[in-house]
Amino acid sequence: MLRRTYHWMESRLYSHYADAMLAILFFCEAIFFLPTDPMLIFYCMERRNKSFRYATIAMFASVLGGVTGYFIGYHLWLSVGDSIVHHSFFNTIASPERFAYLCKQYKEHQYVAILLAGFTPIPYKAATLTAGFCRLSLAPFIMCSLIARGARFYIYAFVIQRWGKSIKIKIEQYSTITLIITFLVIAVTGWWFYC
Repeated sequence: MLRRTYHWMESRLYSHYADAMLAILFFCEAIFFLPTDPMLIFYCMERRNKSFRYATIAMFASVLGGVTGYFIGYHLWLSVGDSIVHHSFFNTIASPERFAYLCKQYKEHQYVAILLAGFTPIPYKAATLTAGFCRLSLAPFIMCSLIARGARFYIYAFVIQRWGKSIKIKIEQYSTITLIITFLVIAVTGWWFYC
């Protein structure tokens, strides 16, 4: 089954809508939890000459999704934010004063928070929605997102373009084990972020 999934993905890579599929995936990843990095790595491995093109598509789509997530969070705050913060269930987690303090801290450390969320395995969607919810400044949010997402995706592209051939040989030698481990990592990571 894993091998069939791999070949299905490989066939889509050479279709006319491969770039659009990658862009849509990374756009959605900034709003919902989706394990997108393996897909970018797969694209780059299969077509190493287009690695930086794929990294660029992923970066801009992810940041555009991030801006969308920001506005979703912003409008959620305007519509239901105050009632959520003052709801009895929310008060068991944090008081309105504590929430205001956390938002203040988030604003003060916006650059570091967005750079970390965009570059590390911290879910980027958590930063995008809360940035809007806490009404962070939009321009620094976009700038930090471009830097962090770009750095992360271009590192993948560079490594794969430089050493991708030897990496791919190893993957093909141990394809079944590699695929099983990859899917297990994706499943465990998804479970960990949701629970």
